[in-house]
Amino acid sequence: MTDHSQDIRDRTFDFACRIARLAFRLEPQSRIRSIVDQFLRSGTSIGANLEEAKAGSSKRDFVRYLEIALREARETVYWLRICIELKVASRDELEPLRNEGEQIGRILGAIVSNTKRRMALRTTAFWAAFAFCILHFAF
Repeated sequence: MTDHSQDIRDRTFDFACRIARLAFRLEPQSRIRSIVDQFLRSGTSIGANLEEAKAGSSKRDFVRYLEIALREARETVYWLRICIELKVASRDELEPLRNEGEQIGRILGAIVSNTKRRMALRTTAFWAAFAFCILHFAF
């Protein structure tokens, strides 16, 4: 990840903290405990998977952890939508979290897409060079 990667890592860390504060405040309401547990797990997992991606041993590892983070972001948005619908907290409190989760998901989706595209280009370039060498030295 580049220096710009710190921005998304900071953003997901802040998002996780906001999710955790909301979850801790809602936890005494036993009727929604499983929903709160779900969005707490998925919301805090996004940043954790970005940290794993940063430490990945290969581009393939990097992409794999980013894809997990992307799925977790989408899941968090889903649970927040349920919270909004069930009115477990005020819409004014939940809607900004949902919006931030969607923005994080779009950013992660773009990173995954661009990284996969660059990986495919490198692979194509490698095989093109390989085929050229085979053809060039075969004749």
